[in-house]
Amino acid sequence: MLYPSLFDSFFAPTRVIVVSEERLQQAEREARENQLKVLDNRIEELNKYRHSLYNQLQPATKVGKDLDALDGENADVN
Repeated sequence: MLYPSLFDSFFAPTRVIVVSEERLQQAEREARENQLKVLDNRIEELNKYRHSLYNQLQPATKVGKDLDALDGENADVN
């Protein structure tokens, strides 16, 4: 709604929306269900990312163990 002046906007009629208690509770419930879905999706994404990082660390751990074994052999030679 456009007002001719700033003064007119202060005296505009107020808008009242009446909602039943049941509809309000239903809207709150739907909002919470949507929040749960968003959280579940985020948790799933984070678990996939964690699994991906874990898999990237596995080969690095094996390489590190191999290098430690090689260092042990070289230490015996010196």
